[in-house]
Amino acid sequence: MRTLLGFVLGLLVRLWVWTLRVVVEAAPGLDLTDDVPLVLAFWHGEQMLLLGWPRRRRTLVMVSWSRDGALQSGVLGAQGLRVVRGSSSRGGAAALRRLSRALSAPLDAAFAVDGPRGPRHRSKPGAALAARLCRGRLVPMGAAASASRVLGRTWDRFRIPLPFSRVQVVLGAPVDPVLAAERPEVVDQGIEQACRRARDLLDGRAVPAEVGA
Repeated sequence: MRTLLGFVLGLLVRLWVWTLRVVVEAAPGLDLTDDVPLVLAFWHGEQMLLLGWPRRRRTLVMVSWSRDGALQSGVLGAQGLRVVRGSSSRGGAAALRRLSRALSAPLDAAFAVDGPRGPRHRSKPGAALAARLCRGRLVPMGAAASASRVLGRTWDRFRIPLPFSRVQVVLGAPVDPVLAAERPEVVDQGIEQACRRARDLLDGRAVPAEVGA
């Protein structure tokens, strides 16, 4: 029932996201045209800003087995994302194996790496492990919106871009997944750099590079 409710809510989110004016920048040298899977790493709370970027192909996401996760599964499914259930605390290893096998299709994957309940902006190893298993590229991802509201009572300070606002998405330089598994702070730094780059581009403090698609 919650998944169905989530799907209905997801249709409203899809309409909301459709109003956003999204621009994407990819790091120089990041090839978005080959079949190597991308494993995208971003912070919890930024999901809605990232839903509007033109994904190059079907993308997998991992969602927890919680009641909130059932609702989230419906919302994300309505965006055309393929959902795999699991988390670091429950069913994570099995879900990661299913996700890694599916990435050989090829598909891409997206991870909110500081979940499912924080600490905020501290990476867990799931994305790095998935990238190693599928021999994919681990890509930090960040975004900024010209107008948004933050749900301050949520642990992840969930950000909602206002309708018709401008959203800048940045795909950073790939991170070595072996290094990322040993030193998660490398992923943290990559995501922070992508977020900072997105804000600078949006505010006109940086010159755009070649736009990814």
